[in-house]
Amino acid sequence: MDDFKKATGSLRPQELEAVYAISRAVAEAVNTEAVLDEIVQLARPVFIFDNMVLYTCCQDNNSLEVKYARAIGRGRFHEADLAWGEATAQQAHLTHEIVTQVEGAGSNEPDRTNIRYSLGLPLYTSGEELGALVFIRFGGPAFLPEQIHLAEFIAQHVAQLLQHRQLVERIADLEARRRLDNLQEDFIATISHELLTPLGFIKGYTTTLLREDINWDETTRREFLNIVNEESDRLRELIDNLMDSSRLQAGTLRMNFQLIRLDTLLKDIALRAQSRNPNLSIELNLKSPGLQILADSTRLGQVFDNIINNAIKYAPNSKVVVTMTEFGNRAHISIRDFGPGISPQHLEKLFQRFYRVPDTSTSVRGTGLGLYICRKIIQAHHGEITAESTLGEGTTFFIHLPLDPNST
Repeated sequence: MDDFKKATGSLRPQELEAVYAISRAVAEAVNTEAVLDEIVQLARPVFIFDNMVLYTCCQDNNSLEVKYARAIGRGRFHEADLAWGEATAQQAHLTHEIVTQVEGAGSNEPDRTNIRYSLGLPLYTSGEELGALVFIRFGGPAFLPEQIHLAEFIAQHVAQLLQHRQLVERIADLEARRRLDNLQEDFIATISHELLTPLGFIKGYTTTLLREDINWDETTRREFLNIVNEESDRLRELIDNLMDSSRLQAGTLRMNFQLIRLDTLLKDIALRAQSRNPNLSIELNLKSPGLQILADSTRLGQVFDNIINNAIKYAPNSKVVVTMTEFGNRAHISIRDFGPGISPQHLEKLFQRFYRVPDTSTSVRGTGLGLYICRKIIQAHHGEITAESTLGEGTTFFIHLPLDPNST
């Protein structure tokens, strides 16, 4: 700080005030471009320039690219054909020295504003090259030594700003990597658990049935085989979900679109769900029968099956109400349960890949892929799926699908 005061001792009061204001702006920086805009406004009253251009190093550290440029004053009338002082910036960057250049001075051009005076300052901090800062004046006057001295202070603060931005970006990158690592670890742990659970049942009951020292009666044998069969289906479902999720994310899942009646599809799904779950109560309110849409009936059925199965898992013994209406050339389907509901902070993340509501009962098995797959399938049908929920009152899923224009 003492060195800074000594260095700024040659500055006039107004210049010193501007430098301190720039220093504060850099120290409190949140948005780099906004701070650079502020530096332009603070510096120009005490250091006249028409353009300020910031060049930063490319990955090869030899070339530069424009990261920020502002044309003010006379510079606003020369933006169309302005070179932005690239040659000055390159020379300052390569020589690590302050560079002044004049372009167009030797011509017979009567308009002096076509003569460009450029001042280039290398940017570096802690031995690291960051780029170059260029100031341009149209028509002069040339940059005086005391003005160049003031520009050095401005360049030092811009270098600090760039270093701060790089630090923030590195921290953000590290945080993103940490989150990705955590997500991958959680994914591996979840998938391993979900895959090993049915495998454990299959292995355990198969080994038990193969024991030669016990003669199993037919009822017990059939019970064990049913468990093996159900867990095999569960394992296949998990693998299918993983494959579907991967293909949907990559956009490679093929769909067979055909004209279907939506009410017929919903009736079939309700019958299938009730046949698998005899205690399930499904109420169908198909207020607009005969609606037709272009859809892959298998994939769309997968969506409705998933939502109804979620109601069975998370809202056991609850009635499920399926309603279909028509409005604005779209079919609107709602699927409501009357279970415990979902809190707002989890509701907005419900369709994210691998997301599961943390406070869900540990007895409910799942990978957090089902609703992600549902949204992707609905989006592939040019539709929309959302959810609303009230704690203690239940959850409602809303699906909106475009009707076939030739059938309305």
